[in-house]
Amino acid sequence: MPTDTTAAAASTGQQAAGTSGRKKGRKGRLLVLVLVLALIGGVAYGAYWSVSTVRASFPQTKGSITLEGLSGPVDVRRDGYGIPQIYASSDEDLFMAQGYVQAQDRFYEMDVRRHMTSGRLSEMFGAGQVDNDAFLRTLGWDRIAKQEYEEKLSPATKKYLQAYAKGVNAYLEGKEGKDISLEYAALSFENDYKPGAWTPVDSVAWLKAMAWDLRGNMQDEIDRALLTSRLGPKQIADLYPSYPYSRNKPIVQEGGYDEGSGTFEAEGGSGDGEGEGDGTGSGEGAGSELGGGTEGGTGAGAEGDAAGFESQLTGLQRVLEDLPTAVGVNGDGIGSNSWVVSGDHTVSGKPLLANDPHLSASLPSVWYQMGLHCRSVSDNCRYDVTGYTFAGMPGVIIGHNQDIAWGLTNSGVDVTDLYLEKITGDGYQYGDKVVPFETREETIKVAGGASRKIVVRETNNGPLLSDRSDELVKTGKKAAVDRSAPDRGDGYAVALRWTALDPGRTMDAVFAINRAKDWDDFREASELFEVPSQNLVYADTEGHIGYTLPGRIPTRAEKHDGSVPAPGWDPDYEWTGWVDQDELPYEFDPERGYIVTANQAVVDEDYPYTLTTDWGYGARSQRINDLIQSKIKDGGKISTDDMRQMQLDNSSAVAKLLVPELLKIDVDDEHVREAQKLLEGWDYTQDADSAAAAYFNSVWRNILKLSFGHKLPKEVRVKGQCLWVEPANTTGPADEAGKVRECGQRSASQAQPDGGDRWFEVVRRLMADEDSEWWTTPKRGTRPGAENRDELFKRALIDARWELTAKLGKDIDTWSWGRLHRLFLDNQTLGTDGPGFVKFVLNRGPWKLGGGEATVNATGWNAAGGYGVVWVPSMRMVVNLGDLDKSRWINLTGASGHAYNAHYVDQTDKWAEGELLEWAYSEKAVEDSTTDHLVLKP
Repeated sequence: MPTDTTAAAASTGQQAAGTSGRKKGRKGRLLVLVLVLALIGGVAYGAYWSVSTVRASFPQTKGSITLEGLSGPVDVRRDGYGIPQIYASSDEDLFMAQGYVQAQDRFYEMDVRRHMTSGRLSEMFGAGQVDNDAFLRTLGWDRIAKQEYEEKLSPATKKYLQAYAKGVNAYLEGKEGKDISLEYAALSFENDYKPGAWTPVDSVAWLKAMAWDLRGNMQDEIDRALLTSRLGPKQIADLYPSYPYSRNKPIVQEGGYDEGSGTFEAEGGSGDGEGEGDGTGSGEGAGSELGGGTEGGTGAGAEGDAAGFESQLTGLQRVLEDLPTAVGVNGDGIGSNSWVVSGDHTVSGKPLLANDPHLSASLPSVWYQMGLHCRSVSDNCRYDVTGYTFAGMPGVIIGHNQDIAWGLTNSGVDVTDLYLEKITGDGYQYGDKVVPFETREETIKVAGGASRKIVVRETNNGPLLSDRSDELVKTGKKAAVDRSAPDRGDGYAVALRWTALDPGRTMDAVFAINRAKDWDDFREASELFEVPSQNLVYADTEGHIGYTLPGRIPTRAEKHDGSVPAPGWDPDYEWTGWVDQDELPYEFDPERGYIVTANQAVVDEDYPYTLTTDWGYGARSQRINDLIQSKIKDGGKISTDDMRQMQLDNSSAVAKLLVPELLKIDVDDEHVREAQKLLEGWDYTQDADSAAAAYFNSVWRNILKLSFGHKLPKEVRVKGQCLWVEPANTTGPADEAGKVRECGQRSASQAQPDGGDRWFEVVRRLMADEDSEWWTTPKRGTRPGAENRDELFKRALIDARWELTAKLGKDIDTWSWGRLHRLFLDNQTLGTDGPGFVKFVLNRGPWKLGGGEATVNATGWNAAGGYGVVWVPSMRMVVNLGDLDKSRWINLTGASGHAYNAHYVDQTDKWAEGELLEWAYSEKAVEDSTTDHLVLKP
């Protein structure tokens, strides 16, 4: 691939390929100097690294480059934040250029992603990744992606994927690792890894990683089973209350399922969202099944010792924790906000659409902003779309085209089930027969070491995850099952049934949505969006708004609701089919004039299918509903900036519930009283500079720890948190000598109680029962014990005061929420496991943030593990359908994946302050915002 620099480039004074396209100035030079000094001050690596090494991989963004394979010239216009807008005259040229440009900015990230999805991280990082690779090979993401590409995807989609791969490979041609990114220069000191060519399947496989992190309630399924080692059915039901329909509205409020036609109708049906029952929400039924040992059930707590099954699930949890973060916090804590308001309620008279997906913080951001424009939209070139893409995948995932806009939030629909499997020889029991495994051998290549071989075994319920963990292999001789279960023998294995392990057409959906012109096109396109199941919100320039729930959603037999692991040997527990697309919920132009999705229940209890037993509990969604209603009452109108302000809302629902009660507590210690007074007159807003927010969140954390954390089993508590507890499975109190010391086993970002909106609901329902057993806690040291709610609240006020004294100092005037609630951005490979000086080079932060768990401004933290930010609004956008050039957007980091490039984290400060950038769409607006112009020539 020639990289000639033409006269056009020379006339701008632009250097040859490798320049940033933006003047660094003194600050940029100092950053590079700091880098070089850090390297030289580190180890021998520094002797080989220089300013030229750091800048070698910076992309050429001005002048021209010749790319073999283009049919015509392509313009790449970048604004002051390095965000590219691509203009081409054919679809193939457009997506080839997308591949080239994304590789310029993000190829190392793309390369790591494809090695993760294919279970080949060991090829890059050595033996430490073998277990991760083995687990991912067992899931077989790349195998399924290959099937999708060969058997399911349309010819047009294949053509786009091939063009994208051609563009990536044009960028790679003739380059050494150090010319691609700084990370490859670092890796070169450890091994001789060299990036290989990109393939269309590499792009498709990334959808599996996205689906994994948005997979539904698998974590709750594991947790409910693990809780049985210390808690009974009633206690577990307390911790998984039913969805509060009477207080927090579902997404779909108008229309409902029509039993006569067997379809979902936008008008008619029940759909009022009133009443409070278990329906499709998390209900006591799930908890009862766990402990009740009901006929045909497998809930731990049926006759026998559950220790064996708990051991399996604990092993599985450890494997899940060790997996690299892809999109979210390994499936936990993932949320998102999106909402759309019709023109009846907006300043412009046309709809406004907002979206901010909540994902784990990563550097670079999982999102890559980009515009893909056909110079003239025609049959030969069909796209004029802009928004957020994934580096490594063609098309736009979230954004707008010339006619429509759309956003995504995770639906939480349950598309995974764990199955216990009875192993007999080379097969597994199914009904009264032994069925042979389907097996395959996988070879894992290891940088700097010998290759490893594994055998993957699959049942009719999916691959055996238990083969990938020593603990999972050690299934107990008394695993918790009912009397009809087959003989335990050496124990049961664990298999995973998951919709993403069947080939699908989601890649087709991406392109179909990108070119949709109206609601009918959008609905037809969304039917292809099979995995992961997402809430899709919609608006168009004609003034319409809508919502639809697509996805391949399983149906189950009556006795199986997906809340706990099921017996794989019993045919009555297998999936029975799929919910038909015509039966899935949707809304179009609802009378109320707006739609809110924030991971709450999709529909009310009358819907005939169990979509999940584990919705989000609606604290965020109801707050957004309330904010919209407060703006439009009495004829008020909503602006683009009003939507932005709503995204930044920091109000704490649980603070509104608890603070009035906390202020009633009579505290003797003057220092604790001093802290308690911070809550007087507090408006429950969790701003970064708020001392009251800092103290309240510490009190909340300590309430959770005292009420629940100390009563939960070690499998779900934080690693290193050790307690003297009564031995499991005993009744009545034990004396001090009879207690055992148990230490937590879960990572700080995934331990319980995490303090999310499920815990809001748990505490809300216990408030009236002041003498509940949950409000008891023993005396520890000089800290008093508690026998009721108010005594425990008093203890939490005391503990919080001294915790913050230790963390922030004795002077409460210096306290602030942002000092506790900090965001660190870490490179997801060498930034977490590399040498210290490499971490210094790649990582950034901290930023002091406001917001919190289950607030609209959802800067999530895990109350069991600490106050640090673990997931964030990964981007924010507001689309103005009245004038698309007045839309606004922001990314968590920047366009570039190159450390010390001007666009590495150039959006982060503004993101942290809640600002949005101008989002140019029309050709004139893009031209006016252009700072760098690159021409790709055939």
